[in-house]
Amino acid sequence: MQPEKVVNHIVNWLKEYATNARMDGFVIGISGGIDSAVASSLCAKTGLRTLCLEMPIHQHKSQVNLAKEHVAWLQHHYANVSSLEVDLTTVFEDFKTVVPKASNSDALALSLANTRARFRMSTLYYFAGLHNYLVAGTGNKIEDFGVGFYTKYGDGGVDLSPIADLIKTEVYKLAEFLEISTDIIDAAPTDGLYGDSRSDEEQIGATYVELEWAMKEAEKGKTAEEFEGRQNEVFKIYKGRNKANLHKMKPIPVCGIPVSLKN
Repeated sequence: MQPEKVVNHIVNWLKEYATNARMDGFVIGISGGIDSAVASSLCAKTGLRTLCLEMPIHQHKSQVNLAKEHVAWLQHHYANVSSLEVDLTTVFEDFKTVVPKASNSDALALSLANTRARFRMSTLYYFAGLHNYLVAGTGNKIEDFGVGFYTKYGDGGVDLSPIADLIKTEVYKLAEFLEISTDIIDAAPTDGLYGDSRSDEEQIGATYVELEWAMKEAEKGKTAEEFEGRQNEVFKIYKGRNKANLHKMKPIPVCGIPVSLKN
């Protein structure tokens, strides 16, 4: 991988897309994680206006601190970057009071976690509409096209995805080239949707390096039976999540009506 050339390619792509779409810049959510740090830095390097939004909802203090650290770093290096914090905690709590109580605790926890992501998506589009900005996504290739580790119409609801063709290890290489804070690079990846410090890898059951391996093997047409031990386990995790989350990755199904029924 050639980090400098990849960075220049993405920055030019972002700038060209925004210019052709007659948009004035980008709005992006800052979580304190490496993906949003890299994606926001790439947006900032376009020279176009870049609004960084912090949108905490019962956020773990370490995530909040990392997000603030990155925003401060961006604003120190790029004059085109502005920032705003929109605390959605009260919105989230108010929502919980008006919906029916659920008896299935696991389903409730997941549904509320996804609700957090969808509140953030709505907030990003609110500011995008105000300023004629594009909502920039922060998903990487493993999350967006491998295991589907994102919220449908949450962090998956974006206008364009600058790093979605990069696997996680490639995102780390860009982070080092861009001189992203080592605190962010060294932090365990987390979606931050549960208000605690649980990592992505704890939720998925495999590391990103393992998932990258499984994705490559799956693309070769391999099956779980061809592997043993931990490899067999990881491959099954990857294939299971990929199959379960295909509905996120494919276009919305449309019911086609036969012409004969329309006449």
